[in-house]
Amino acid sequence: MERYPGRPEGTVALAGGGSVSRNMTVPEKLLDSIRDAVGPKGWTTDDSDLEPHLTERRGLWRGKCAMAVRPATTAEVGEVVALCHRAGVAVQPQGGNTGLVGGGVPDGGIVLSLARLNTIREVDAANFTLTAEAGCILADIQASALGVDRLFPLSLGAEGSCQIGGNLSTNAGGVQVLRYGTARDLVLGLEVVLPDGQVLDGLRALRKDNTGYDLKHLFIGAEGTLGVITAAVLKLFPRPNHTETALAAAASAGAALALFQRAAELAADALTAFEFLDRQSLELAVAHVEGVRDPFAEAHGCYALIELSGFGDGNGGLKQTMEEILSGAMEQGMIADAVIAASSAQAAELWRLRDAVPEAQPAAGASIKHDVSVPVSRVPEFLTKARALVEADMPGVRPVAFGHLGDGNIHFNLSQPEDMDAEAFLAEWRRVNRMVHDLVAELGGSFSAEHGIGTLKREDLKRYKTGPELELMKALKAALDPKGIMNPGKVL
Repeated sequence: MERYPGRPEGTVALAGGGSVSRNMTVPEKLLDSIRDAVGPKGWTTDDSDLEPHLTERRGLWRGKCAMAVRPATTAEVGEVVALCHRAGVAVQPQGGNTGLVGGGVPDGGIVLSLARLNTIREVDAANFTLTAEAGCILADIQASALGVDRLFPLSLGAEGSCQIGGNLSTNAGGVQVLRYGTARDLVLGLEVVLPDGQVLDGLRALRKDNTGYDLKHLFIGAEGTLGVITAAVLKLFPRPNHTETALAAAASAGAALALFQRAAELAADALTAFEFLDRQSLELAVAHVEGVRDPFAEAHGCYALIELSGFGDGNGGLKQTMEEILSGAMEQGMIADAVIAASSAQAAELWRLRDAVPEAQPAAGASIKHDVSVPVSRVPEFLTKARALVEADMPGVRPVAFGHLGDGNIHFNLSQPEDMDAEAFLAEWRRVNRMVHDLVAELGGSFSAEHGIGTLKREDLKRYKTGPELELMKALKAALDPKGIMNPGKVL
């Protein structure tokens, strides 16, 4: 795997200790067997067809592989994996390739694309479940749920291209974790191809099944290192028919936290999302993304995007609750101003402001990123200390902090100083990460809140998960994948 100059580096290591081929010299006999297993539509070695499988959105790595394989059924996935297991050849499962930590970039062997496993097998509105294959696009699953007046609440920026198998393999978070939980909380059953090609059929649509170890949780968040998720039974929810959206302006993260506490107390389960943006985030979005505007006449220290959702014949209750949250917060000095969306179009405009931040940041130059979480009560402390830490270390650096204040997950991204060369700035990635992540650890937090480990954060995993926890992860990897063929070099 090639790494660009100045970007994060790391060495490939196998936790399972097995022998696995990660170079381009995959035996031709194996490739012929794979061709026979999946048919002419199920594989490619053409350079132009391979290209999308070898790159990732940030440009930090460029991968390599001998073949991209596109099975059309779970049985074909099992046969391909079994062939690679016998030959000791690496298998890189890949969904929509929208990850941010290099977890889907191949380092030899074959890429196993799940894109052709894209059938929604069943929608059971009465049971509030939907069974989807791993290659189904997240937005299509959301639409299928809406088609039977149900909600599948997993929602994130890449939902138009990411696949549910990848979402589950990385335990995706998104903007509605506050109410519905992460991807892990939205799964009832899984179908998984194990590293030796056997199929684990766990597609049970049950809320109660107390029959031993809950094996599905081994594979959710494992980033394809323990097996290949091929299908899942997903939880659906009643579809809210009323939504209230507001953007509030505050002087500090401490004030935004107080506003969150007030919103949680008054709205309870109706509080669907509570997003945070600092002033730098808003300015970037307004300056660099067409159609995004600042709804306030004056600048403020930070902003909170609040969404309430619920049910009933009219939205008077939710509207009244939102007004009560904001009016009381203003009286108590928590916020200086606020706007409430009067239509779905205005609500979309407010959400566009939040979603535009990561889109806008590249226009400000190179950035060093952190996807961290701390206890919600410590978010203001983290932001104060982290800003002071990086600004003292690198004068002129521009912190861009935004994310999911309601669940403690902040994207603390640093834009390069305006007078600093981009490559020189990116060369500081590991060192700056270490400072920020050490602070996160001191505050009882996590260095990876929702993006996973992949290649980017393997060394962080070694530093912050020590003792029995890390050893147990290695033991599970060795037990399930003794040859180390599943996504080698990732996570462990």
